[in-house]
Amino acid sequence: MTQTGEAIPSGKPTRVLVVDDEPQIRRFLKTSLSAHGYEVIEADNGGEAIRLATTIEPDVIVLDLGLPDIDGTVVIQRLREWSNVPIVVLSVRGDEGAKVHALDLGADDFVVKPFGMAELLARLRAALRHRLTQLVEEPVYRSGGLVVDLIHRTVTTEGNAVQLSPREYDLLRALVLHAGKVITHQQLLRMVWGPAHDDDVQYLRVYIGQLRAKLEAEPMRPVYIQTEPGVGYRLRAAE
Repeated sequence: MTQTGEAIPSGKPTRVLVVDDEPQIRRFLKTSLSAHGYEVIEADNGGEAIRLATTIEPDVIVLDLGLPDIDGTVVIQRLREWSNVPIVVLSVRGDEGAKVHALDLGADDFVVKPFGMAELLARLRAALRHRLTQLVEEPVYRSGGLVVDLIHRTVTTEGNAVQLSPREYDLLRALVLHAGKVITHQQLLRMVWGPAHDDDVQYLRVYIGQLRAKLEAEPMRPVYIQTEPGVGYRLRAAE
């Protein structure tokens, strides 16, 4: 395993299921990902992707939305009926609506074609770290100088205690539980305020601003709570 690849609990190479109907894209991804220590399995349609996901048990899936048999969003829906394997969407559909829809269905991240390999590798590592955190139920989030202890409900930055209101803490906790993953505005609103507040995006922005003011060294240039424009927010993956 190279330094770029991501270890998994069994110690086996990280297995990536690449789902794309373009042979040149699959070849490029297989060559690039294999060079970084990943084991790559290919599928050229949605039905095959679902079959392979049930038989080879991939550690992460890279999924194109424009498939010849069924739409990639349908693949996400069917996989989420029984699996929480990380799914990173790779698609030419770059509009905000497509991103939000895929993420709301259960995708972990969204990369727009054309893409840089460095960006895709970073998104894969973040998705895998989030999955590993779920597996071990790590009660403490650490990234840089930020530490959130979910058991004792304490927050520190650079060793200094941070006082949060109950609602600010609930919002931070939701971000911590999905660290490294994009969470849409609507998902966060439902998690923290309930379904009646699905449309209160400005209300959410106010609380994000308050959190950044307390957690970030430079709130206008946030390191921890990152904005995905028009989509939602991502907390930097735990280290």
